Amino acid sequence: MSYLNLGIVAHVDAGKTSLTERLLHHSGVIDRPGSVDRGDTTTDSLALERERGITIRASVASFPAGDVTVNVLDTPGHPDFIAEVDRSLAVLDGAVLVLSAVEGVQAQTLVLMRALQRLRLPVIVFVNKVDRRGARPDAVADAVARRLSSDVLPVQRVLGAGTPGARVEPLPDDGLRAWLADESRRGTAHPVLFGSAATGVGVPDLVAALGTYLPVVADGGGLAVRGSVRADDAAEPGTDTPSAVGPREDAPSGVVFAIDREDGRKRAFVRMRSGVLRVRDRVDLRHGKSERITALRVANRGTLEPRPTAEAGQIAVVQGLATARVGDVVGPERPGDERGSQFPPPSWETVVDAAPGERGRLYAALSELAEQDPLIRVRRRAEEITVSLYGEVQREVLAAILQREYRVDARFGAVRTARTERLVGAGHAVEIKKQDGNQFHATIGLRVEPVAPGSGVTFELECERGSMPPAFFDATEDTVRRELARGPLHWPVPDARVVMTHSGYSPRQSHMHQKFNKAMSSTGADFRGLAPRVLAAAVRRAGTVVCEPVHRFVIELPEDTVGPVASLVGRLGGVPFESRAGSGGIVVMRGEMPAAAVAALQRDLPGLTHGEGMCRTEHDRFEPVREAVRA
Repeated sequence: MSYLNLGIVAHVDAGKTSLTERLLHHSGVIDRPGSVDRGDTTTDSLALERERGITIRASVASFPAGDVTVNVLDTPGHPDFIAEVDRSLAVLDGAVLVLSAVEGVQAQTLVLMRALQRLRLPVIVFVNKVDRRGARPDAVADAVARRLSSDVLPVQRVLGAGTPGARVEPLPDDGLRAWLADESRRGTAHPVLFGSAATGVGVPDLVAALGTYLPVVADGGGLAVRGSVRADDAAEPGTDTPSAVGPREDAPSGVVFAIDREDGRKRAFVRMRSGVLRVRDRVDLRHGKSERITALRVANRGTLEPRPTAEAGQIAVVQGLATARVGDVVGPERPGDERGSQFPPPSWETVVDAAPGERGRLYAALSELAEQDPLIRVRRRAEEITVSLYGEVQREVLAAILQREYRVDARFGAVRTARTERLVGAGHAVEIKKQDGNQFHATIGLRVEPVAPGSGVTFELECERGSMPPAFFDATEDTVRRELARGPLHWPVPDARVVMTHSGYSPRQSHMHQKFNKAMSSTGADFRGLAPRVLAAAVRRAGTVVCEPVHRFVIELPEDTVGPVASLVGRLGGVPFESRAGSGGIVVMRGEMPAAAVAALQRDLPGLTHGEGMCRTEHDRFEPVREAVRA
C-alpha cells in the first residue's frame, strides 16, 4: 500500500472545498458531491462552517487513486485561519494550489505559494471555474508564471472557456513531461491543470496527475518511486537536499499536527512517518512525557475508521495522549523536527470578558482552544483576559464557538495591536524564606537578562539542583514562564534568559507524633507564590521597553499609481525601500510599516490603484514604540 498526504490550499472562494468534494465523488467515496451553498460538504463538518460557507478547521478525508491511498487535508482559505494551514503543511507530501479562472492570482494565493516554496513541497496548480462567465484560463496561467513561479508548465488547454460546456484536453507532449514529472516531485517545477469542480471537468485528469507529479509514500515510510525518480534522488518535502521521506526503522514515529476534542476527550491527529503504532503502546512525546494509546482511528475512504494499528504514511487520530501539543513528535525524533511556523504570529489581540460567574469557565475554554491553535496566545492578568487574533472574522467565529461548545457568552473588546516587552538590561532579586516580609517557606533568587529577539525564554540554574526537591525547581520555572507571558506593563516578555541564583526550602516537619504540618514545611505552593514577586522585582530592575510588530510589505500596482500609494505608505508610518518595474505595466513596491497600519493600507489601496493593486504583508520584527515607557 502507498500513501499520499495531500493538501488542498487556496485563497478563500477559489473552490478548494468543492474540489475536495468532487475528488471524493470521482473516487466513489461519496454518492454525490456536497455543496458549500447547501451546507452538506464532507469536510466542512462544523455547524459554523456550514452556516458561513467557509472552512474554519482543517479536516481529513481519504480516497483511493489507483494503488495509492490519498489522505486529503482541506484547509481554510480565509487568512484569519492561517494557523490551520500552517499545521497542515508540516505533514504534507504535496499540495494542490487552487486558483479561480475568473479572479486569478490573489493576495492569499501569493502567501500560500511562498510558504510551499520555502518548504520545497511539490505543488500542482489547478485553475478552477473554467466554466464560469469571465473565465480567463490562459491569462491566469500567464499570471501564475509571472507572479508565483517561472517554473510552471501548463499540460492542458481549455476549450469553450467561460461557458457551461467548457472542457479540457491535454497538450501534445513535446518531450518535457518526463522532465516536469521529475522536477515536480522535487518541488522545483509545477504543472498547471485546468477544470471545474462544479461540473467535474478536469477532475479525472487531476487524480491521474497526483500519482505522476507528486511523491507517494510506500508502506514502511520510503518513497514509492514513479517515472525516472530514484529513491536516493527524491527530495524530502521541506528539505534542501535529497533524502528518503523517513528513516527506515521499525520504531513508530509521527508528528502531531492538530488537536481537538470529541465528547470531551482529547484527540491528537498524527501523521505517521515510520513504523507501526498500536493500541496500548506507550509512546514518548517531545517534551518528555510518556503516555499510553487508548484508541486509534485511521483516515479511510472519507471516514475515520477504528483500527488496532496505524502505519507509516497514514493519518491517525490517537486518543490517550493527554499532554500532547501541536508539533509534538511521537516516538523518536529526526533531523528537521524543530520546524518553525511558516506564517507570522497574530499581530492583533482583544480583551475578552464574561459575567463574573463565568470568567473562570471563559479562561478555561480559551486555554483549551489555544491548545488546539498554538498561534493563539491567551493571557490573564488580574481580571483581564486577552487573546491574540488574526482578524475580525476569527473574533466572530471564536465568540460563536465559546457560546455553542462551551456555553459561555463572551464579550469581545476592540481589536488592538499585540505588543511585547523587551528587557533593556539585567536585573537581579532575591528573597530569603521567613525574612524581610517573606512569609513563604521558600528562598528564591532570580536574575533576568536580555537575549536576541526570537530566542525565547530559557531557565537555568546557578544553584545546586540537589539543594532541594526537583518539584520546587519545576514549580519555580513554570511560574516564571507563566508570569513572563504577561509582563509588568501587561504585554508578554517573549525573550529572556532567567537564572535561578538562590534556592532554599524547609524540609517536611511535624510536631511530635503528628502528621505532616504545612505551617512548618515547604510545598510547591510556596514557590509558586513567591516566584512572581521575585521575578517582578528582577524585571523592574532590568527595565523593559514596549515594542510593536513591524510588517514587511510587497505591493503590486499599476505604474501610474506609484506616487499616490507611496504617499499613503508614508502617512501610515511606513517606509518604501524600493519600487521596480515588472511586466505588463506593473510596479513592485517593497517596504515596511507598523502592523497597526496594515489594515488601513489594505482598505485604501484598491481606491488608489483602480482596483488593481495587490498587497501582501508578513511579520518581520518588533521595534520599540515611540510612546513606550520604561519600567
